[in-house]
Amino acid sequence: MQWVRTSWTKKSRGGEAAARRNAVPVGYLLPRVPDGGAHLVRTREDDGFVVKESVVESRKPVPVRLREVDGRLRVLPHVDPLYGIPPRPRRLPAVNLQPGQWVRWQLNYRFSSAAGVRDWSYWLDTFNIAYGPVAPDAFLGEPSVYVDERGPVR
Repeated sequence: MQWVRTSWTKKSRGGEAAARRNAVPVGYLLPRVPDGGAHLVRTREDDGFVVKESVVESRKPVPVRLREVDGRLRVLPHVDPLYGIPPRPRRLPAVNLQPGQWVRWQLNYRFSSAAGVRDWSYWLDTFNIAYGPVAPDAFLGEPSVYVDERGPVR
């Protein structure tokens, strides 16, 4: 499992800053990840969209539900319906992967401060999840299944 999060503000909504943001990959080489762990990749506008990576021992911080059912892996990212979501079509119930398949699932978010003091901020989360062992470069290619749940962030 790999979780890629890119975060930015309105400063990166156009021009060169947006070009840097849009150049951030959605998949990376997979380091050795322990069973039950995850590869986290973070890029932020404040850091010039330079990649920060880590491997975590537990998938608990990753907001994705995984469940094996009848020889398939059921995958569903968790989204809090009241928090930071742009309008988007009705959600898929889940994706069921067969062994050897992988999914790339993208979600975006839009936030403002409660008092309106700070500028809007945005996230793009990309979850690359494989069912079974994969090569380190697996998430650099085309997924077996692609789910695009990005909505307009204006």
